[in-house]
Amino acid sequence: MKVRRIITIAVATVLVAASGVVSAADGDANAAMDKRSMCIGCHGIPGYRTTFPSVYHVPKLGGQHAAYIVKALQAYKSGERSHPTMQGIAEGLSEQDMADLAAYYAAGGE
Repeated sequence: MKVRRIITIAVATVLVAASGVVSAADGDANAAMDKRSMCIGCHGIPGYRTTFPSVYHVPKLGGQHAAYIVKALQAYKSGERSHPTMQGIAEGLSEQDMADLAAYYAAGGE
């Protein structure tokens, strides 16, 4: 599982870097303070499990690699990743919003 996560992070980092869009490095963790309310309802509860569309563990975002968070949000926005709640949230995020949230969570934000 650990190796898979490392590979996922490495691939996400390369894809984000190659995409030419706002990168996670362009994010402002302080600006995310006004944007994170949509995240903390699920991701901010230790051990939280969602029941829609199926039961699964909601991952903790604090400490995740910024490039991975940006890539995941972009994938939800484009429909490449499917989860109704995450797609709805991501659709309303700009590239800068994604970078700001990624910077906040990569810095250990809860």
